[in-house]
Amino acid sequence: MGLYPLLYTAYVSMHQWHLIGGQGDFVGLQNYVDVVQQERFTRALVNTFSIFLLSSVPQVIAAIVIAAILDANLRAKTFWRMGVLVPYVVAPVAVSLIFSKIFADQSGLINTLLTGWGLDPIGFHSDRWASHVAIAAMVNFRWTGYNALIFLAAMQAVPRDLYEAAIVDGASRVRQFFSVTVPMLRPTIIFVIITSTIGGLQIFDEPRMYDTLGLGGADRQWMTMTMFLYELGWGAQKSFGRAAAVAWILFFIIVAIGMVNFALTRRIASGDAPRVRRRRPRKEVVR
Repeated sequence: MGLYPLLYTAYVSMHQWHLIGGQGDFVGLQNYVDVVQQERFTRALVNTFSIFLLSSVPQVIAAIVIAAILDANLRAKTFWRMGVLVPYVVAPVAVSLIFSKIFADQSGLINTLLTGWGLDPIGFHSDRWASHVAIAAMVNFRWTGYNALIFLAAMQAVPRDLYEAAIVDGASRVRQFFSVTVPMLRPTIIFVIITSTIGGLQIFDEPRMYDTLGLGGADRQWMTMTMFLYELGWGAQKSFGRAAAVAWILFFIIVAIGMVNFALTRRIASGDAPRVRRRRPRKEVVR
């Protein structure tokens, strides 16, 4: 079932395929060449990786920290653990609408605070990198809690005798976190990184709803690869062949990054469990 769409997309990518006219002549790899030569392809590729890095790296770090806090002895644990999942159940469209108001150029909450403090407002829609930060904030808001629960489940599976041995050795809570918790979470961290990579490179909802036009900005300053694909198929060009070519290029990029992550996973997962050395009890001096 999953192989047929891939093969059919490859078949479409090698034909002239108009939205209304349907299938045309066989063109081989010409659609790929036409897509790569377009300026918006490079811009969309850079935008995708920029938003992906701005969202994935802080997201994983914040999720681990939140999971460590939830794993501690807190009152009303169930309430806090359910609370971090609330942003995940909010519809992406609703999140995008809320954050687009917060990051609005003229009347947004952040620029209102900045101007109130005597600072210059930030063009969250006009400046390319500022728009990436705003979109990454949406992604982090929605997915950090979800990943935190995954890390929390992994933390609770860590043998408690490792912590007891660390406490006997006099390790502080910070030292326990970096010497016991983080090493034991390595396979889970790699899993979250891989899933975040796949989701981050396919990001569509948040940048699409960031403004009312949904084109990725006047100069396409926050247009991602999936938005570029959509524009090729249903925009002015109406070329399903070129849109299918972008889909396959994106597929190859995800596979390449996935293979790198897999190699890192095997290397990290093959490492030994953290070793906690116990101090030898001091011999009592017999007087």
